[in-house]
Amino acid sequence: MTTKEYNNCVDNYADNIYRFVLKHIKNVDAAKDIVQETFAKVWIKRDGVDFAKARSYFFTAAHHTLIDVVRKEKYMDDVGSIDKQYNQSPIKNMDLQRQLDEALDQLPEIQRTLVLLRDYEGYAYDEIGEITNLKESQVKVYIFRARKKLKEILVSVEAVLD
Repeated sequence: MTTKEYNNCVDNYADNIYRFVLKHIKNVDAAKDIVQETFAKVWIKRDGVDFAKARSYFFTAAHHTLIDVVRKEKYMDDVGSIDKQYNQSPIKNMDLQRQLDEALDQLPEIQRTLVLLRDYEGYAYDEIGEITNLKESQVKVYIFRARKKLKEILVSVEAVLD
């Protein structure tokens, strides 16, 4: 990939990658850091990147960087118990976007990642498989299960709101 192609990718994909990362970690500063680190990693390896597959490569790098950061944070601070308490509480009077965000937060990390890539970013199943190193059939199963869980969560929200 040439410098011009790299800069074109930065212009085209930075916002999408930022949204993808921010949906996962809900921390603006950390999301910006992850995006910057992603672009730095790709810059170092730009000569080995095919421009035709740059979009998938950038999202793959962002996904791996995100996983590294999340693992490091979990190692440094045990947030598992906090997450369990947070996820157990019912969702109350919120706007639709917040309800969806809260429901997404209740999904396992891999399911949340796949739903975000498919439904928010518009990737095809095979592209998601490349990004996450999963088989296409696994991607479809995880997305199906995630959507089923989201439906259960959102239906229970409707019952609480009525």
